[in-house]
Amino acid sequence: MANRKGVMDSIYADESLLQIALITGVLGGGAAFLAGRAIAQTWRPFWHVLIYMAMLGAAVRFVHFALFDGTLLSPASYTADTLYLVLVGALAWRMTRATQMATQYYWLYERTGPLTWRERAAEGEAPVGGNSVPPMTTRVP
Repeated sequence: MANRKGVMDSIYADESLLQIALITGVLGGGAAFLAGRAIAQTWRPFWHVLIYMAMLGAAVRFVHFALFDGTLLSPASYTADTLYLVLVGALAWRMTRATQMATQYYWLYERTGPLTWRERAAEGEAPVGGNSVPPMTTRVP
């Protein structure tokens, strides 16, 4: 436990756990989710999420600095914040893209989960990658 405390202190030296949860977790995570969703809704590629989250990570560091007198130029804190924001932004981007593909191109794709879709099978054909049982045939003697 002492080792984990040491790592946490080295990343967020001046901030409390509550400040990290509120600023990075709630405010930053909410902004990252909305930004990831907006990037996907405008059909932009995934790499845009990485660029926007890098900028959002700098904004989150500034809020820590401005409101709670945290360290502004802390590479470890910026990296930790930005990695969390990329994770949340990527999740929102993928959820939105899966919804878009299944709803806008409903004749081509079907939803297989909250983050995935697949090609819709042609009539009488087994789904691609599906676990369907072939239709039963009857033999006529």
